[in-house]
Amino acid sequence: MTRLELKNHQVWRDLTEILENLDANILVLEHLNQCDYKVCGYWDEQDEYYETITLPRILEAELVSSSIGVTHQERFLQLKFSLIADDADATQAQNNHTQKIGELVLVYDENLEFVDENWLLDVDSPMLDIS
Repeated sequence: MTRLELKNHQVWRDLTEILENLDANILVLEHLNQCDYKVCGYWDEQDEYYETITLPRILEAELVSSSIGVTHQERFLQLKFSLIADDADATQAQNNHTQKIGELVLVYDENLEFVDENWLLDVDSPMLDIS
């Protein structure tokens, strides 16, 4: 029986090197701009359908996890972001606070070309414009 120990495996150094040289915030901001801060054809966890959900333009994306995946034919990089909006009311500066409005998972192939996205939005958030 072959015993592998992944703790010090090259794959972790490779992933660390990739993430150190990658500006994940630029990737997520590019994606948000390309979709014009809109999610079309969204199904929530209760199987309710939303034609269009518009995200706030002032939005912060925080990288919360990253992983690499390998199938028989493909390798990919998956980045998961928390989407945080600031509901700042310019007239009431004391009431400023941020709210997590959802998560976005972006998947890229080994050439760093976009492959897929997965949204998980808080459809009850007043910061989302839902139609």
